[in-house]
Amino acid sequence: MSVVKSRPVLRWLVPVAAAVTVIGGGAAVGTFAAEAEPSLPPRTAAQLLVDLQTAQLEGLSGTVVQRADLGLPPIAGLAAGSSELATLATGTHTLRVWYSGPDRQRVALLDTLGERDLIRNGRDVWSWESRGNTATHRTLGDDPAGKPSRNGAPELPVTPADAADQALAAIAPSTAVSVGRAATVAGRDAYELVLEPRDESSLVHQVRIAIDSREHVPLRFEIFASGSDQAAFEVAFTQVDFRRPDADQFTFNPPPGVTVREEKADRAELPARRPATAEHPQLRTVGEGWTTVLVAQVGAAGAQDGAGNPGGAELAGVLGSLPAVSGDWGSGRLFTSKLVNVLLTEDGRVLAGAVTPERLYEAARG
Repeated sequence: MSVVKSRPVLRWLVPVAAAVTVIGGGAAVGTFAAEAEPSLPPRTAAQLLVDLQTAQLEGLSGTVVQRADLGLPPIAGLAAGSSELATLATGTHTLRVWYSGPDRQRVALLDTLGERDLIRNGRDVWSWESRGNTATHRTLGDDPAGKPSRNGAPELPVTPADAADQALAAIAPSTAVSVGRAATVAGRDAYELVLEPRDESSLVHQVRIAIDSREHVPLRFEIFASGSDQAAFEVAFTQVDFRRPDADQFTFNPPPGVTVREEKADRAELPARRPATAEHPQLRTVGEGWTTVLVAQVGAAGAQDGAGNPGGAELAGVLGSLPAVSGDWGSGRLFTSKLVNVLLTEDGRVLAGAVTPERLYEAARG
């Protein structure tokens, strides 16, 4: 059982269905500055794992910066079902977070054009966008997590705790675990837990999780591709305070002129989900752990969806610029990078993962 699943901590902040709505571009900052290595008492990898699983977090507030350079092609937005989800995989994003137990949390995602907030206060969940001054309110039902359906798509981590949760879920026999060098993150001393996939089909070389030496919660998460000493993805606190935030932080005060939309609480009362189209593709995953492959059906090249949107035409344009590949799975085009490979088949599928092309071909046969 992973640390964030056993204690919600900041996990509520990161359903991509919500994050896609609120993220629109990040404040430009550089990579996280290195600080002098602190002197800490020795701890084994097993002890650090126990620390993560037994951490008791009463409250937290701080600033989180996420930086990503995954080298994804433009077609990744189609696979995600939204161009804003593709934005999460590039550039730098800044967030302010507040946590005061499993039923009081808030995240403010900041960009150069405005702010977008998610607030949970008991059973009330609010989202607000400053650019349009629009808000959505939902009252949670019996589902304590209050998380929207993801249709099987993997989550993109927004906080170090969420990123660590995803990485720790892959430990088992598939991962070598060790202790790295001590670090200073957000002015706090931290141990470093290092995870290395054993499966040679994974393009991930290492995952490094900096763990607060006193509070035992993740402060920084980094992922490195094979053959690179520069993190392809990192999310870290740049400022953190472990005192419980004031209750006022979780009260939504609608700004003047705001437009509020009410959402129904029970999923059974929501309108039926639209059928999959090139802009809203059906997603599924193949495999597990480090070698999970995301599969999306976006329509054959050149096709349009029922509303006349030329999603297939966009796919065709990308296909023409990539190397052609074929096999007993069919034929298509292949995008390759250090950390992510993407296979676009002529029958309208997109397969992506931090895996070798051979693993993508294997998933395409299914």
